[in-house]
Amino acid sequence: MSETPAPTGKWNEARRYEIRIKGHLDTRWAAWFDGLTLTHDGDGMTFIDGQVVDQAALHGLLQKIRDLGLPLVSVTQVDPDQPILPASAPR
Repeated sequence: MSETPAPTGKWNEARRYEIRIKGHLDTRWAAWFDGLTLTHDGDGMTFIDGQVVDQAALHGLLQKIRDLGLPLVSVTQVDPDQPILPASAPR
């Protein structure tokens, strides 16, 4: 019987994500989201941005959003060199 080779992808590397949710989440929640940056835009959205250590941590963040009953709009992996836009910048 042959063994299945282990996946060669780098799923355990930290990656930067931008999670977009509907509604304005107060910045005091940043600590609950592992210190990620929370910013608001003018159309009633909150962006949660920052490094996530691995896929398990990403799923944990998404569970927190679910537990708060917040509507998830998008989850995007972003280039780590892309600057984080201030809350007043258009998105």
